[in-house]
Amino acid sequence: MTDPKPSSIPIIKKGEEEQSLYAVHQKIYPRAVHGWFNWWRIALVVLTQAIFYGLPWVQWHGRQAVLFDLGERKFYLFDLVFWPQDFIWLAVLLIISALALFLFTAIAGRLWCGYACPQTVYTELFMWVESWFEGDYKKQQKLNTQPWNAEKILRRGGKHVAWVLLALWTGFTFVAYFTPATELWRELVTWNLGPWETFWICFYAFATWGFAGFMREQVCKYMCPYARFQSVMFDQDTLVITYDYRRGESRGPRKKGVDYKAQGLGDCVDCGICVQVCPTGIDIRNGLQYMCIGCAACIDACDQVMDKMGYPRGLIRYSTQNAIEGKYGDKNILSHVFRPRTIFYTVILTAITIAFLYTLAARVPLRADVIRDRITLSREAEDGQIENIYRLQIINMDDKAHRYTIKATGIEGLTVHSGSAVEIPALGTANVHVALRANRLNLQRPSHPVLFTIQADDDASIMREAKSSFLR
Repeated sequence: MTDPKPSSIPIIKKGEEEQSLYAVHQKIYPRAVHGWFNWWRIALVVLTQAIFYGLPWVQWHGRQAVLFDLGERKFYLFDLVFWPQDFIWLAVLLIISALALFLFTAIAGRLWCGYACPQTVYTELFMWVESWFEGDYKKQQKLNTQPWNAEKILRRGGKHVAWVLLALWTGFTFVAYFTPATELWRELVTWNLGPWETFWICFYAFATWGFAGFMREQVCKYMCPYARFQSVMFDQDTLVITYDYRRGESRGPRKKGVDYKAQGLGDCVDCGICVQVCPTGIDIRNGLQYMCIGCAACIDACDQVMDKMGYPRGLIRYSTQNAIEGKYGDKNILSHVFRPRTIFYTVILTAITIAFLYTLAARVPLRADVIRDRITLSREAEDGQIENIYRLQIINMDDKAHRYTIKATGIEGLTVHSGSAVEIPALGTANVHVALRANRLNLQRPSHPVLFTIQADDDASIMREAKSSFLR
């Protein structure tokens, strides 16, 4: 009599055997690989992390070059300063990023995943640290199976200490984009971190440590939504990492120099190295799979084997489904890059990017809003004219101070009786109470539209207009 299976675990029957739909996770130990694509991956890891870790320490005009100051509601990006009212630019930037992802995916598959995705980058960093402490993939497997002893404790302990330190510095850097890095460092060394900073440093560090140190390929396979809908953006002319089955099959071992074709074999020696170097543990020879992150490690590994055997490179390579099936040769792949789908993405992406850059360059560093006085809608002044009171909220979005002149038009003889000028410091705001007066004889209707003009005295290009109404 067999033990009953837990009811919470789904069971399927195959013949007389029962198989669980849930498999125990097996840790993957990727084999190190060298090659052109590997050097590209290393270069991009170094580049992206140099930018990420370095930017918070770059000073620009006496302040942090890139800072998202949520408390002051100001977002600094070198010479540009954005306010909450500039949210439209963030929305457009997200649209541009999405379209760029669609375009690059349609052309060459998961380039983002293989070379620049934070999950890929930090997994690579954590694997480098792991190899420094535990050795190559064979030594790691051996260390995992041996009983706990002094060597294992030192190697595993050292690895996790290094992981935690790297994760904590990553969390510190992340928070430094929201709290100035120099201020955050001063609070850290004096043990005076605020609760907000402490929470997010620890939370981001824990997420980095867990995702890059333990979950790794599981994030790409089970958590990342991009892997699930990438097939929508692929077509038969998308450049993807492929195994040339027409050249490689039938696969099998052989000695170097033998006439393997006489034995009915293809170029694939069935060494399995392409599987050993894969960070997600898939076999690319089984065809395109959603778990493939496009890192091209299998290409470098296979090319090394082909070189040793004296075979041409490219058994595993970047190609298209149509090229692999022989519908056109490899020399014609580039001519199929620009097709209706990619042309559409390119045109839309180019148009939106140009519009984004133009509006950003033409952006006026001034914002003004007019609110009517709710207590006194209209009153008769001491000189017999009709007076209306307004409150102007003016935001100087420039990084230097300006003096602004306020004018109003729309009614004959309309004058600004008070509040005609204001000085606002750099990146400052001001609430200005403005009184407009008009002759009763010029007010033919109960309400007249008026137009406020706010202009910097030292720069005529810094000017805003705001509409309101004047009540009789």
